[in-house]
Amino acid sequence: MLLSRRPGLRQRRAMWGLCIFLLYTSPLSCLANFSQAKELIYKIKEGLPSGTFIGAIGADLNLDFTVEPPFLFNLPQKTVSEQYVNLNNTTGELYTSATEIDREALCPDNSEGQGCVLSLDVFVLPQQYFQLIKVKIFIEDVNDNRPMFPVDVIFMAVPENTHVNSRYAVEQSAVDPDLGLHGVQTYWLVNDFGMFTLDVEENEGGELTPFLIVTEVLDREKQAEYITDIIAEDGGTPPLLGAATLKIAITDVNDNCPQFKESQINVTLHGNTTKGAHLARVQAFDPDLGANAQISYAYSERVLRDTRSLFHLDRITGVIKLAGKIDTGTATFYKLTVLAIGPGCIPAVATVAVHIIKVVTGPPTVIPRYIAPEKDGVITIKESEPAFSPIVFFTVKNIDMNQRVTCNLEGTGPFRLSPYQLFKNEYLLETTEPLDYEKTQEYELIVVATNSQGLVIKTFLKVQVLDENDNAPVFQQSLVEISIEENNPPNTFLAQLQASDQDSESRGEVIYLLGGDAPGIFVVDRVTGVLTVTTSLDREEKETYRFIVRAMDQGTPRRESIATVVVTVQDRNDNSPRFINKDFTFFVSENFPGYGEIGVLSVTDADAGENGWVALSILNGSDIFLIDTGKGALRAKTSLDREQQGTYQLWIEAMDGGEPALSCVTMVTVLLLDVNDNPPIVLFPQSNQSYMLVLPNTLPGTSITEVYAVDKDTGMNAVIAYSIIKRKGGEPGSFAIDPETGNITLKRELSNRGLYSLLVKVSDHGQPEPLYSTVMVNFFVNETVSNESYIQSLLTREAEVEVEERPWYVGQMTEGPERYELFPCQPVLIALSVTCLGLFCLVVTLTSYICCKRFKKHRKKRSEVDIPLKMKNGSPQVVNRKLRQISNI
Repeated sequence: MLLSRRPGLRQRRAMWGLCIFLLYTSPLSCLANFSQAKELIYKIKEGLPSGTFIGAIGADLNLDFTVEPPFLFNLPQKTVSEQYVNLNNTTGELYTSATEIDREALCPDNSEGQGCVLSLDVFVLPQQYFQLIKVKIFIEDVNDNRPMFPVDVIFMAVPENTHVNSRYAVEQSAVDPDLGLHGVQTYWLVNDFGMFTLDVEENEGGELTPFLIVTEVLDREKQAEYITDIIAEDGGTPPLLGAATLKIAITDVNDNCPQFKESQINVTLHGNTTKGAHLARVQAFDPDLGANAQISYAYSERVLRDTRSLFHLDRITGVIKLAGKIDTGTATFYKLTVLAIGPGCIPAVATVAVHIIKVVTGPPTVIPRYIAPEKDGVITIKESEPAFSPIVFFTVKNIDMNQRVTCNLEGTGPFRLSPYQLFKNEYLLETTEPLDYEKTQEYELIVVATNSQGLVIKTFLKVQVLDENDNAPVFQQSLVEISIEENNPPNTFLAQLQASDQDSESRGEVIYLLGGDAPGIFVVDRVTGVLTVTTSLDREEKETYRFIVRAMDQGTPRRESIATVVVTVQDRNDNSPRFINKDFTFFVSENFPGYGEIGVLSVTDADAGENGWVALSILNGSDIFLIDTGKGALRAKTSLDREQQGTYQLWIEAMDGGEPALSCVTMVTVLLLDVNDNPPIVLFPQSNQSYMLVLPNTLPGTSITEVYAVDKDTGMNAVIAYSIIKRKGGEPGSFAIDPETGNITLKRELSNRGLYSLLVKVSDHGQPEPLYSTVMVNFFVNETVSNESYIQSLLTREAEVEVEERPWYVGQMTEGPERYELFPCQPVLIALSVTCLGLFCLVVTLTSYICCKRFKKHRKKRSEVDIPLKMKNGSPQVVNRKLRQISNI
C-alpha cells in the first residue's frame, strides 16, 4: 500500500512545484481558476450615440498586456449584451452599440431609488488567465420624455353652487417616464377665465396631483362649460411640456323656478269645432337642467270641474284641446287659469281666455292640420329638413254637392300646394328644396280657396325657418401678422381678432381661445377677441412667436375655425456692447516690431442691425497704440522696450451704432516679455583701479570682499553668475569666488606682500546667447597703506601687463592644493620672491619708524582715504570683521 501511493504523491508534488514556479514566472498564478469573481461598475447616460466609450475592463483590472499569449475578453451572453454594448476582445474596452439605450424601455418598472442596471458577464481568456468579471452599467436618466396625460380630454363636473376655494382633484394626472427632476414638477392652466386656479399636492409616494380650485362664484345659467388646456411641466433644462384639454362642466342645482313665456293667451273658438281640436299651448321655462327643470301643468282650483272636463289640459306638454261639444247657447266665454309647477317652487300662473263664436252655415271653410310644429298660426321648420318635407294638410269643408272648390298657393318661396293623392278636397303643402336660414328666415303664404260662384276664401300662413349650427366662424384674416417693439409695458394691446358666424343666437356667438401652442404670456379676451401680451418682451430672448387662435361658436355641436398669429418683436438698442472677457492681458516680447498684432479683443452686442454694430476706440495711450476696429486687433505704433516701461494699461471703449448709442469699457494690460538685450552692470568694485587692503595674517576661509552686479533684464536673463577667468600674483587657488553671490574668499595664506589682481567675469543666463561684463578686483597685501601713489602706479602698470588666463573653475572644483604648475620656471620665481621680500621688509622698517612719530596725524589722515578697507588698530580680528562688513555692501 505504501509503494502504491508513492507515484501519486510524486505527481502531486510535481504539480505543486510547477505551480510555485509559475507563480514567479507567470502574470497569473496557477490558482487563477479558483479566484473569486470581480465586479466593475460604470455609469453612462441613456441615449448616447454608437461608439461612446463606457470603460476599459483590462485597464481597470490592472492587467499586464505584455504577457504571452495575450489576453482575450469575451461576452458569453451575446444575444443580450451585444444589443446595447460592443466589447473590444483584445483591450477589454466597452463601447455603446448601434442600439440606443433607452432607460425607460430597458427598465420599465424601475423606480428612482433602485436605479437601472445593465449587468454583463465578461470572461478573461485564454484558459490559464481565466477570470469571471461582473460588470454593472448604471443607466442614468436624461430628460428625453415629455409629460403625457392618459387622455386627450379631461372632463370634470363642478356644481354651480360650489363655494369659493373648493378643491377638486384632477384624477387624470400626467405621467412622465423620467425620474427625479426630469419627472412632472408642476401644472398650470392656459386660461383660468378668472374663475379657477390650480394647486399641486404631493402624496407620500412622491406623486403630484393637480387640484382645481374655484376662485369665483359659478352660475351654470350664465356659462355651463369652460374649456381650456392644462399643462404639465417637468423639471428639465429646458423643461418639456405636456398638454390636455380640460373641460369643466358646471352641473345644475335647483336655483330657478318656472316662468311662463306668455301669461295671457286669447283663443277664438267656433261653436262647431270638432272634439279633439287643438286650442292653445301654455309654455313655461326653467333655466335649470334635468329634474330641476321638470315642469308640470295643472288647472287652478278656481277652474270649475265642468270647464276642466270640456277643455283637456296635458300636464306634461301644456296643450289644451277641446274634450267635448260646445253649447253656444249657454256660454260664449271661458277663463282658464293654468299653473306651472316645479320642484320646490311656488307655481307660476297663466290665463287662457277662450272666446266662443256661434257658427252659421255659410261658405266653405279651409281647415289646416299642421304636420310641422305650429304655434299661434306660425309654422316652424328646421333648415336641415330635406326637400319635399310635408308642412300642412288642408281639408275643405262646408261644400254643397253642387259646388266645386279649387285651392292654389300664393306667395314666394320653395313651396307647393297639391291635391293629396285621390282624396277629394284634400291638399298637402310641402317644400320643394332645402331651406337656408342664412338666406331667408321667414315666408308668408296664402292658401286661396275659390268656389264655382266665385267666392274666394283666403287662409294666411307664416312659415319661419329655424336656424341650425351649420356654419363655422370665419376669421377676417387667416394669418395675423403683428409687430411690436421689445421692452413693451405689461398688458400691451396687440390686435383685435375678428371672426363672424352667419348662424343666429348662440349659434352665431363667437368666443376666442388661444391654441395649446400659445405661450402663457399671451391672453385673448373671449368675447372681444382683443389679444394682449402680459409681460415685457425681449427680442434677444425670442424674436418671433407663432401660435394658433381658435374662434368657436356656441351651437350644438360646436363649430370652430383657426387663424395663425405671428408676433415679431422689433429690436431696440437696450443692450450695451459686451467684451468676451472682463479684462484682457496680452504678453508680447520687447522689441516687437511696430504695427504687429499684439492681441485681439472680442466684443459682442445682443442687439440687431445698427444697434448691434460695434466700434472700438482707445481712451488712453493712443499715441503709442492703435486698434483695428474691424478685427479688434491691438497694435503698437513703434517697437517697445521693457527696460523703459514693462507694463501698459489701456482703456478700450466699445460703442454700438444705436440711437442713443450704448458703450462699455474694458481694461487691457500689455505685459512686455524680457529679451536678453542688456549685459550685467558691475556696481562694486566701482572701477578696475580700485583696490582693497588685505592683512598678511588673514586666515584661509575668510570672506575678503565681493563683486556685486545687476542686470536690467528679468528672469533667467537677469540671473548672474560670477567666475574668475584671469589672475595676477599669488599662488594658484589662493582665491575662490561664489558663482551665485560673487563673494570672494581667501583659500590659502598669503605669504607675499604686494598687489594681487583677479579678472572676474560677470555673465547672465540669457538665451540664446548670454551677455557678460568683466571687472578687475585688486588686493594690496600688507599691514597698512603707507604710499597710495605707489599703489596707484602699480595699478597703472598692471593695466599694461597682460595677466595669465586660467579657467574660471580652477580652484573652485578642488578642495585640496592645486597639483599643476602655473609657471614653468619655479626656482626663478622663488629667488625673485625672496629678494622682493627683503626689500619689502626694509621699506616697512623705515616706514614704521616714521609712522611712530606721526601716528596721530597719519591716523586721522588714513581714516579719510577712499579705500574700501584699512586698519584702524593693530588687531587682526578687527580688520577681518571690517572686511566682511564691506564685502556685504
